[in-house]
Amino acid sequence: MTEADTAAGGTDWNAWQESWDRQQEWYMPDREERFRVMLDMVEALVGPAPRVLDLACGTGTITARLLARLPGATSTGVDLDPALLAIAAGTFAGDERVTLVTADLKDPGWSERLPHDTYDAVLTATALHWFHAEPLAALYGRLAGLVRDGGVFMNADRMIDESTPRINAAERARRHARMDEAREAGALDWADWWRLAAEDPVLAGPTARRFEIYGEHADGEMPSAQWHARVLREKGFGEARPVWCSPSDTLLLAVK
Repeated sequence: MTEADTAAGGTDWNAWQESWDRQQEWYMPDREERFRVMLDMVEALVGPAPRVLDLACGTGTITARLLARLPGATSTGVDLDPALLAIAAGTFAGDERVTLVTADLKDPGWSERLPHDTYDAVLTATALHWFHAEPLAALYGRLAGLVRDGGVFMNADRMIDESTPRINAAERARRHARMDEAREAGALDWADWWRLAAEDPVLAGPTARRFEIYGEHADGEMPSAQWHARVLREKGFGEARPVWCSPSDTLLLAVK
């Protein structure tokens, strides 16, 4: 048991991380492959010891995989969700490579809370679809100022191409059929996972605060990969394109 576990009354933070991963994989079975390609490109473009900003970090999923793959890296995780940040704090307690920052990415001054002015890589996954297009474009402009020249930004998320409605409908039907099968086998969905968090003595308070902040559902947009690439170039990145995709998700890479 770690010092963090003792301080939190014996909370098994690794178990919460595992539970979060399984819940997310119910929606995204190719999730680990996305992360593998993401870190391949980080290492290829900015080297084995990058300074990384884990944007909308949640429980620190990207940071955990980053440090396992590249032990010389450092990570700043930024998020607003108090429950997911509590899991991240417990997971990385005592690891000097990790700094966690509480900030609202929709606040124009959020980057002033960061410990560094620039980063080699800004990485995010399954988070920015909570933004509408206009504030997301503004966020991309701020990120262009945070990424050093030659550095990278990567966003792994659902990016919908409205020009392919039949493909989209077939993908959605197949994905939901698979999810129904997994649910019958006992998989937790988003709502189930949060009910468990609300019942945990350590996470109950942060979970209640989380729903005060976000409510039950955040209504954003999912523009196409072409939209993301175009806006990133307009905001100051030199190159931008998808480097991985599944039938439902895309990993988009931009180089400053």
